[in-house]
Amino acid sequence: MKIFLIGFMGAGKTTFGKRLAKKLDFPFFDLDHLIEDITGGSVADYFAKNGEAQFRDFEKEVLQKHDFPENFVLSTGGGAPCFHDNMEWMNKAGKTIYLQLSPKAIAGRLENAKEERPLIKGLKGDELVQFIEQRLAAREDFYKQAHFIVDGLSVNPDAVIELLTRQW
Repeated sequence: MKIFLIGFMGAGKTTFGKRLAKKLDFPFFDLDHLIEDITGGSVADYFAKNGEAQFRDFEKEVLQKHDFPENFVLSTGGGAPCFHDNMEWMNKAGKTIYLQLSPKAIAGRLENAKEERPLIKGLKGDELVQFIEQRLAAREDFYKQAHFIVDGLSVNPDAVIELLTRQW
């Protein structure tokens, strides 16, 4: 079973993904960390040096061509589902789960993690919430194509496993 976790940055994809993978005894991958391992630098550095368009092309290549095992849990970057044919590809390749959170909840989580997130560096308070609202509105149509939409605040591995096994 291939499980792709999607959602806005700060939604908890990596944290939840590790818990879900452990419960299923599947390996866990974080798409941004794979990119960092391959490039030898941070996503923020790659973004700054090469721009968003080149980053999204490389992100697609890693997502769709990496040699993943048969069963795994993968946390994508927040924008990954919204570029190229990534969302369609993930939906065909496995099961997608959207961790949904309100813009204010996301802003609260991101407030202290802005330095390593190039898109929100320098934003704070209402400015950060407004940025998230605008970006989330643009991405929501992609996120809502997921097989499952779960509340990012109360998501629980057992409930998600039950959803997956009932639908698989």
